[in-house]
Amino acid sequence: MQKIAAIEIKNLAVGLPELMKYGEGKEMKTAIRKKNIERVFLSKDKFHGDDVADLKHHGGPDRAVCIYPYEHYALWEKEFGKPLPTAAFGENVTATNMIEDTVFIGDIYRLGDALIQITQGRVPCHTIDRNLELTPLMKVMVKTGFTGYMCRVLEEGHVSAESTIELIEQHLQKVSVLYTNQVYFHEPRNIEGIQRILAVPELADEWRGKFEIRLNNLLKKS
Repeated sequence: MQKIAAIEIKNLAVGLPELMKYGEGKEMKTAIRKKNIERVFLSKDKFHGDDVADLKHHGGPDRAVCIYPYEHYALWEKEFGKPLPTAAFGENVTATNMIEDTVFIGDIYRLGDALIQITQGRVPCHTIDRNLELTPLMKVMVKTGFTGYMCRVLEEGHVSAESTIELIEQHLQKVSVLYTNQVYFHEPRNIEGIQRILAVPELADEWRGKFEIRLNNLLKKS
């Protein structure tokens, strides 16, 4: 296996829930507006100084770190004709050379002093549209599968904006984030695809549960 060396961190950010105003006089509590940071400690649950407002759909050990590919910024800016701020998608790490089709569930990366493992694709929500005022960005992210992804922390440690990300171990089954997104969002009846994804032990527990329910229902009907 050829290692990917010196993947660049373009931005490192954390944030706590706060009230965000959007639309015409509407507001909601969210942690999507993260602030750039130079150095931070990454624990098993999250970065210090980082949190989520919606505990049902965000956070937890399988979703301790959110990464978004830097290359997509140019795509969305061209698509919507508007410059994007840093950490526009509420991600902790904006990184180069980590596109969804080359990152696999179960891959292990060295992130600064910490060790992380890819667990699932990110599930975008309307908070992204509300924050950036770019409806229907969320729907286009889902359509393309360019959602970013989540990670668990295998080893805690400090991470800085100057750190590099190094691929330590590529998962042998090579089930990409893009493939899991395709099946998750667009192919609910793809029995073979669901079985292939479920065969990866490192898949996030929540996604495993959802795929298992889908598979059981499909097998009952077949």
